[in-house]
Order: sequence, then structure tokens, then C-alpha cells
Amino acid sequence: MSTTYSPTSRTSATRATRRPTVWRHGLAASVVASVATTSLAAIASAAGVSFADSTGASIPLAGFAQLTLMFSLLGVGLAAVMARRARRPRRTFVRTAIALTVLSYVPDLVVGFDAASAATLIGLHTVAACIVVPTLASRLARLSAGN
Repeated sequence: MSTTYSPTSRTSATRATRRPTVWRHGLAASVVASVATTSLAAIASAAGVSFADSTGASIPLAGFAQLTLMFSLLGVGLAAVMARRARRPRRTFVRTAIALTVLSYVPDLVVGFDAASAATLIGLHTVAACIVVPTLASRLARLSAGN
């Protein structure tokens, strides 16, 4: 009785079961985006941007970190779902993420922030999206290429 070894069949079986995941890279991108937006908000605050709405309530600095992390992780979850269910996960995710990023500008424009605060908040939303979306899209591109 002899056993033959076929490296081709083992490699393809390993590749099929070991797909790259968006979670690890998405978590890292979320943390980086959270640190970046919080740092930029601190710089803007030191430069005189108030982040206070028309009622006088101001966004605390920790709020930038928390909300960026929370919504970035929601994006990671969205990407993970699309990786499994969408026909073209990268394309679907990028289009959805862009639409959701643009929608995230609406509260900044209607809540009653002054122009400097609204512009800075919109910029911070964009910075977070520019960090998280390409990271996840690159992972989804690798998933698509493997299929």
C-alpha cells in the first residue's frame, strides 16, 4: 500500500478553508481611525473650534474616539456580511460605505453647529472613512480574487 502526495490538491484545499478575514484588519483600521480623529479633534479644539451645538452642549474629546470606533466597527461588520453574501463584495461595500459616509454629514449640518465645527466634523468623518474603507476594500478584493 502506497500513499501519493499531491501538493496541488492540498494547497487548494487549504486555500479554500483558510480565507482572509476582514475582522483583524478592520479592527486595526478602526483603532487607527479612532486615534486619528481624536488627535485631529484635539488639535482643532486647541485652535478654537468649539464643537458646541446651538444648545451649548459640546462634544467631549473622548466622544470622538468612542463614536469613531463604534461606527468603524459597524462598517467592519458590514464588510464581513458582504464578504459572505454579496456577489461583488468589494464594489458593494465601497458604494455602501461612500453613501453612509455622505449621510453621516447630515447631522453635522442640521444640529446647529457653527461653520467651523460643522466643517471640522465633516472632515473628521472623511478622515475616518479614508482610513477604514480602503483597508476593508483591499481585504474584500482578496476575497473576490480567491473565488
